[in-house]
Amino acid sequence: MRRIALAAVLAVLAGPVLADTPVTRLMDQEMRALRAISGDRMASYLSRPETEIRYSSAWLDQQDTAEGGAQWRCLAEALYFEARGESVKGQFAVAEVIMNRVDDSNYPDTICGVIHQGTGRKYQCQFTYTCDGHADVIAEREAFETVGKVARLMVDGAPRSLTSGATHYHTRSVSPRWARQFPRTASIGVHHFYRQPTRLSSN
Repeated sequence: MRRIALAAVLAVLAGPVLADTPVTRLMDQEMRALRAISGDRMASYLSRPETEIRYSSAWLDQQDTAEGGAQWRCLAEALYFEARGESVKGQFAVAEVIMNRVDDSNYPDTICGVIHQGTGRKYQCQFTYTCDGHADVIAEREAFETVGKVARLMVDGAPRSLTSGATHYHTRSVSPRWARQFPRTASIGVHHFYRQPTRLSSN
């Protein structure tokens, strides 16, 4: 099944160019985005296992305590500092943004790389907690255990169905300049979610 899916994608990518209409221009934009995904990333995307997720505290509480390697830890820490006060659904939504960036050729191809991109320059990083000058202390162990479960599920390939491919988010209390140019894909809890537009080449 996975080989068939990959073959179908490759067939679409290699297909003929259609007449120039608004619909085909949109299709062309999506095709360019697909072509920008490396073979390894595409294979990883197509081979993700389907996991039934229920976005509730009661369901998450029933899941085993999570642990993992460096990538899991990076995601768990990001969720702790960025979204521990959010609902379970809100935490999964923030995790989707990070995982979507991992799959996007505009960003590093590891979870830790995405989260720490720009770290070291105060307020120039991608995730504020990594460059706000405050020590990253995990003081709420129960909250960390909760986000750790979310992180484990996402690293293991849980579906990303909440934010429609979002690569950015911000809290409702701020209005960054980029938010006026990026299409909003969802609003969950205190966050608005956006997808970075595909940049078309000049030729």
